[in-house]
Amino acid sequence: MGDLYKRLRKDDAAVLLLDHQTGLFSLVRDIPPDEFKNNVLALAASAKYFKLPTILTTSFEQGPNGPILPELKAMFPEAPYIPRPGQINAWDNEDFFAAVKATGKKQLIIAGIVTDVCVAFPALSAINDGFEVFVAVDASGTFNAIAREAAHKRMAAAGVQLLNWFAIACELHRDWRNDIEGLGKLFAQYIPDYANLISSFSAKK
Repeated sequence: MGDLYKRLRKDDAAVLLLDHQTGLFSLVRDIPPDEFKNNVLALAASAKYFKLPTILTTSFEQGPNGPILPELKAMFPEAPYIPRPGQINAWDNEDFFAAVKATGKKQLIIAGIVTDVCVAFPALSAINDGFEVFVAVDASGTFNAIAREAAHKRMAAAGVQLLNWFAIACELHRDWRNDIEGLGKLFAQYIPDYANLISSFSAKK
């Protein structure tokens, strides 16, 4: 049956942040707004922590979709940034596709707005082109649970793996002993309850 457990490898993974735009944020109704934004920034912070190549793209930002979330642009000032003039599927944009290829990575961690279009379309396209695809489900949002579940089923059926940002970070890290302080700080920043664990751990030293 082959290797059914395709593990994320930090030396072979890139992160694609798709259409996290200020206008599109207002469409996300399947995750509470504050929680959703926290998850997006947590995934982005994880990408920085693991030093993963990261690509930003927007869809028709001159229109109602709006500009990219300012925090993301600030976190990745040197990252490839592709404002697509019209292509709904980012994979159809030559500059975006070239940027993905230029990373040299075969594993893609994808998140965006909305899950059923801006995430699902390029995720399926990447699978078609031989990439291993991992979608950060809690850093991707859409109109409602019905749209989300349909998108998840469609992607999973094609071989896309569905994880939350915390699972992605844990799978990339492999072993707490690699960096207890660094990973603990990352988790504590974006998971309030985890901050309590880290405080307790620090107090024991």
